[in-house]
Amino acid sequence: MAEKVIMYTLATCPTCVKARKILKQRGIDFEERVVDDRPDWAMDVIRLTNQNTVPVMVWADGRVEIGIDGERG
Repeated sequence: MAEKVIMYTLATCPTCVKARKILKQRGIDFEERVVDDRPDWAMDVIRLTNQNTVPVMVWADGRVEIGIDGERG
């Protein structure tokens, strides 16, 4: 069984809503980490990307992707 993708999001970010929908449509299993009230997850985003933007996907192979389909929140 493949590992889940970890996706860092904000609850009301329109690009994050789009990312959720795209991953579900593509049948990609993911664990969503909503950073709104989790400073530790917000720090993970900064540590992974050197940026303060979402969505951020961490793929099973360790690749980190910022945004979805060229769009960032």
